[in-house]
Amino acid sequence: MSYTTDLIKNLSLAGHGGTGKTTLFERLLFAGGVIQKPETVESGKTVSDASPEEIERKISIYAALAHIDWKGKKINVLDTPGSSDFIGDVILSIRASEFTLVTVDARSGVQIETLKIWRILNARGKPRGIYITKMDDDRANFDATLQDIKEKLKIDPVPFFLPMGAGKDYKGVIDVLNEKAYFVQNDGLEKEGPIPAEYKDAVNEARQRLIEAAAEGDDTLMEHYINKGSLEAEEMHTGLIEALAEHKYVPVFCGVPLKNSGLIPLLDFVSDIGPDPRTASDTAVLPDGTEKAVAIDPEKPFAGFVIKTTYDQFSGKISWIKLFKGKLHADSEVFNVTENKKEKIGKLYICQGKKLEEVQELYAGDIGIITKSASLKTNETLTDPANPLTFVPLRLPEPVHSVAVNAVQKRDEDKLGEYLLRATEEDKTLRYEYNTETKEAVLSGMGELHVNIVLDKIKQNQKIEVQTHIPRVAYRETITKKAGAEYTHKKQTGGHGQYGKVVLEIAPLPRGEQYRFINAIFGGAISKGYIPGVEKGIHEAMNNGVLAGYPVVDVEVKLVDGKEHPVDSSELAFKLAARNAFKEAMKQASPTLLEPIMNLTVFVEDKYMGDVMSDLSGKRGKILGQQSIGGGIEEIRAQVPQAELLRYSIDLRSMTSGTGSFSVEFDHYAPISGKIAEEVIKAAQAFRVQEAEE
Repeated sequence: MSYTTDLIKNLSLAGHGGTGKTTLFERLLFAGGVIQKPETVESGKTVSDASPEEIERKISIYAALAHIDWKGKKINVLDTPGSSDFIGDVILSIRASEFTLVTVDARSGVQIETLKIWRILNARGKPRGIYITKMDDDRANFDATLQDIKEKLKIDPVPFFLPMGAGKDYKGVIDVLNEKAYFVQNDGLEKEGPIPAEYKDAVNEARQRLIEAAAEGDDTLMEHYINKGSLEAEEMHTGLIEALAEHKYVPVFCGVPLKNSGLIPLLDFVSDIGPDPRTASDTAVLPDGTEKAVAIDPEKPFAGFVIKTTYDQFSGKISWIKLFKGKLHADSEVFNVTENKKEKIGKLYICQGKKLEEVQELYAGDIGIITKSASLKTNETLTDPANPLTFVPLRLPEPVHSVAVNAVQKRDEDKLGEYLLRATEEDKTLRYEYNTETKEAVLSGMGELHVNIVLDKIKQNQKIEVQTHIPRVAYRETITKKAGAEYTHKKQTGGHGQYGKVVLEIAPLPRGEQYRFINAIFGGAISKGYIPGVEKGIHEAMNNGVLAGYPVVDVEVKLVDGKEHPVDSSELAFKLAARNAFKEAMKQASPTLLEPIMNLTVFVEDKYMGDVMSDLSGKRGKILGQQSIGGGIEEIRAQVPQAELLRYSIDLRSMTSGTGSFSVEFDHYAPISGKIAEEVIKAAQAFRVQEAEE
């Protein structure tokens, strides 16, 4: 069955690891009649954690999609990973949904991943709510958690549910909007009943807060509220829908999903109040290059965006597509704007976790599946051929942890590269590339766990043994003073010989200016036709410096004199002469090594500040500043040599009990000397010897 846009709701579940997202996802499917028996994460049989690596580790690694038919509406639900290593699937799920429910543990309150997700939602202006889980825990405290949410997220939360008790006294939840109580049952779903008398005052107070939130919906409702001090039920309902769509309030829910508590009223809320896709939009680039917010509209010509790519051993390549405009038919032809070519669409599906269900068409607002389209990739835009536009790519963080990889057996190298490239297509926060400078294949991801899971999967599925080691740093060489040298390349053979004389002067340039060539030849000492050969020779010499064989940068080279032979000179002769002249001049110009310096931004809980700052000082880091960003989280900005950050994801995880996070980007190169430079040179020489032996 296909659902029209007005009958679709999209909900993503996100939150800190261990707050119960997968359990909530599983139990919502049970409450919605999708599954007959809910499973636990520990059982390894949940709908969302279906891959071998998720079952083995008992964590969510990939986003999962399922749908529930509730009151005639189709509610698409996306379950997302809780670890920062898999933030890519959280971001694509938020992009695909109009409403995100952030899970918060009633014992622990707002944690660091909660804050990261909140920043993502703020950056995108997305409507969101909060679901407080584990209300039956002995340490659960609803009011304290609300206060923690208020302080750390800088919001005034609006409770739609109130818990009836906590810990061992937990009995269920009260739906404030619909004034109903839902009681925990020993087995099966929660049971609706009247609100116990002892909660009447609390419900009335919470209901007044809902009325105030509804009044924010539009000016007319606010005027009615000011004049009457209240709103009619219908006005309240309308106002809550409109205000939520514009992210004017944050609804709060609670429950114990493991006991099937707090599920039915949540599905009622999403169905009745949750944002309609038609209130949302996405950013696209028009053919003339201008950016525009494109509203989700079923009446316009078709346009969709590929948000995720996976590979299944039975279904082959699977492409998740979010439709923003019009509708898409099975066995139709569309235009791939990104690749500038036509795309044949075969069968269309919707899914319940790993299970695919065939449909004949999909409408704007829905999330569907296209299978066996070999050329489709994540971030590509499909449109009606006559109405092209391009949706902006997913905004994903840069990888922070890298390892150099190679197959133990040389015969497996090509196969390993093929599967690693496939992995980067499935997960856009992964990067795999061959570094021509260091002569290493490097795999980069969001953390050690992220990278290890990819390599373990290849090892188990493809039987490829993989070796990893810390990547080599791409150092540079430069000079610190002026120098000059001359070189004559002279070679006599049986016929024409080779002759070229070059006189060069070199001087240091400001950092970052790379290279400058000045032709100061006067009087035709070297013909113009040989000057390109001189420059080629200089470039070749700069590819391998005289200290450790690293590329040379920030050097001005002046060609001041030379000599040619009327018969034996050639471009090759002058290239060889220039190459050797440059190397001789560089030896006299006090060469030095340069190392890459990175801009590092670290986010940590304030209690770990001292340890992190001390560690950065030990890593030759320069602290640029720090500031509190709220919620007990500190932001530290520093510049640190790249060589000190190669294992930083592991170091930071150890220092902060897994709660810290960071981003890093290249800034500049800076000189190194002394023992550090000696070690770099020694390692480079050893590498060249090893390379020669191979």
